[in-house]
Amino acid sequence: MISTPDRQTAIALIDQAKAAGARRAQACAELGIDARTCRRWQARDGTPEDRRPTAARPAPSNALSEAERQAVLDVCNSQAFESLPPSQIVPRLADQGRYIASEASFYRILRAEEQQHHRGRAKPPVRHQPPTSHRAGGPCEVWSWDITWMPGPIRGVFFYLYLILDIFSRKIVGWEVCRSKRRERWGTAPRNRLAGAGCKPP
Repeated sequence: MISTPDRQTAIALIDQAKAAGARRAQACAELGIDARTCRRWQARDGTPEDRRPTAARPAPSNALSEAERQAVLDVCNSQAFESLPPSQIVPRLADQGRYIASEASFYRILRAEEQQHHRGRAKPPVRHQPPTSHRAGGPCEVWSWDITWMPGPIRGVFFYLYLILDIFSRKIVGWEVCRSKRRERWGTAPRNRLAGAGCKPP
C-alpha cells in the first residue's frame, strides 16, 4: 500500500507535469501508477488516504458464531483431545458422527486464541548445534582416523584397514590391517607402523 504522503507527492508531481504541457497518462507512467488510480486519488477532496485498513468489512454469512467457536475450544481442550492436533481431532469426531467445524477453522480458532502450540506427548523438535570442527595450521597438529573395509580373498570376507591421516598435509601417518573389527577405540593405535612423516603420536 502506498502511504498518504507518497500519494500526495505523486499528485503534486503529476499536476506540475500537466502544467508544463505533459499528458496525464505519460506523467503517471513515469511514476509507475495508472491514470485511473491518479483520478481516484484526486477525487477524494484532496486527501488521497488509503481506506482499505479502516474499511468496514461485514462478517461473512457462514462465519462461526461465538457459541460455535467456544464449542471448538471446548473440544480441543477436553481430556480426550487435549494432546491431539486438529488434523486428528476432526477425523475422530467424524468417526463419531459429529461435525463442529472444518480442520482449517480449528486451526484458525486455536491460532486466534494463542493455543496453537505443541500438542501431544512427542517432544518438540530440538535444534542441535553443529559438530565442532578442528583446524590445523601445520603438519602433525591434528590427526583423523577411520576404518575402511577391504575385500578379502574370499567373497564376503573383508579385512579392516585402520588408517590415520594428517588433515593438514593429507598424508597417511599410520595404518594397520586387521582380520576383525576388534578396536572400538583408538586406544591401541598402530604406533609401530607410522609412515615416517616426521610426526610423533599425539
